[in-house]
Amino acid sequence: MTFLLAIDQGTTNTKALLVSPSGGIVAATSVPVARTFPRPGWVEQDPVEIWQSVRAAIERLPDVEPEPVCVAVANQRESVLMWDRASGRPLTPCVSWQCNRGAQLCAELCAAGAKPLVQELTGLPLDAMFSASKLSHLLDADPALRAAAESGSVCAGTVDSWLVWNLSGGAVHVTDAGNASRTLLLDINRLEWSDELLALFDVPLACLPRVVSSSGVVADTVRLGRFPVLPIAAVAADSHAALYALGCVRPGTMKATYGTGTSVMTPTGDEPRRPHSGLATTVAWLQATPTYALEGNIISTGATVDWLARVIGVESAAAIAELALTVRDTGGVHIVPAFAGLGAPHWQPDARGCITGLTFATGAPELARAAVESIAFQVADLVDALEHDLAQPLDELRVDGGASRNDSLMQLQADLLGYPVVRTDMADAAGVGAALLGALATGVLEGASPLADVGRRWKRFEPRIPVAEREHMLAGWRAAVAYVATAQEATIP
Repeated sequence: MTFLLAIDQGTTNTKALLVSPSGGIVAATSVPVARTFPRPGWVEQDPVEIWQSVRAAIERLPDVEPEPVCVAVANQRESVLMWDRASGRPLTPCVSWQCNRGAQLCAELCAAGAKPLVQELTGLPLDAMFSASKLSHLLDADPALRAAAESGSVCAGTVDSWLVWNLSGGAVHVTDAGNASRTLLLDINRLEWSDELLALFDVPLACLPRVVSSSGVVADTVRLGRFPVLPIAAVAADSHAALYALGCVRPGTMKATYGTGTSVMTPTGDEPRRPHSGLATTVAWLQATPTYALEGNIISTGATVDWLARVIGVESAAAIAELALTVRDTGGVHIVPAFAGLGAPHWQPDARGCITGLTFATGAPELARAAVESIAFQVADLVDALEHDLAQPLDELRVDGGASRNDSLMQLQADLLGYPVVRTDMADAAGVGAALLGALATGVLEGASPLADVGRRWKRFEPRIPVAEREHMLAGWRAAVAYVATAQEATIP
């Protein structure tokens, strides 16, 4: 038996997995990671806690023989931090992908006419979800930090860079092309940092990591507890790694990863395809050649359920899911979870969350059901946008992530899409995908994901409702989203 050690550092937890070359999870551990909310719209994490959670998750894994052949990293995307190059000491918090502190800069750049240039070079909308405006905000807030960044004595990077730096004992400062493509600083055509974009966001090149392939040895680790020194053989953003694990390696295949937010993604081949419906072009992974993808990102899905659990005082998101099942419908209630703006396909960073359709009959069960249903509605919006940009219908949606375990939600998702939702029994597709990319780099695996053709053996949720009912449900949701957009316009001076 050959084992691969995978780290999946997410927004709310860090997982460590032992994975077989066939994609099977032999053992897994999880350690929670906290978020803080210092101001409305701001979200931060502690870089030291993130790294300590990685060490703790690895140390909790059981002993295996033989020892793993490599370590692979999957990570939350777009979150960014800075640290001292000599000591490795963090100099800023980890500013979360959910954080909206760069919104003013993005608005100013849009007003100055920069949006077309940014979209042409990056494939992304000019939005504060991505890393560049957050990084610019950190630099502008501290002149000494900016001077150090310009001199190269400070490192800036996304979470993958921070993890690889620590795993390697500070030997390398790198990021893979997939993570780099989420920063608004990478020219996705040349797969290099763009001088034009660096100047636009006023970010010094000297502080940025070297861009590397997603599958390939970048360094050796320091000793990780009882595990030996291992090659770091893969680095991939979590949604990209999940796409690979779920076997979505060919154009026409599609997946959704349900987490704190949700990513819906489909590969498009070795050339970037320009979006037109509020989606983003991204580098899925880089091997000998790049694989590009179209993607839509939802800022709040699982986070919506967590929020409601806090508000009504129940112990967990699982309790919200159970409460939602106690009623047949929401009674016309919709929760539009624009807590930090609306992501794709709307891209309204100033929007704020809203609950519509409230009556005296509305209770906690209806709110719980509306929170859960908001996940499926937002995914349906993204799939519709993907089909529009591809100019072709897709025939199934492969799913993973925590909320995909909810059978009622997955059935609703199939009903809203009008075609099957296919769920793997894989507990952590992102970690498995990173491990498989590491297996490719070390010669343990050859070719595409071994899971590329097993979808028909996974659990399938077939649509059950007539088209007219589906359209009625979607119309109600879209009216609620339109109300949020109208309210936003009414409050802008």
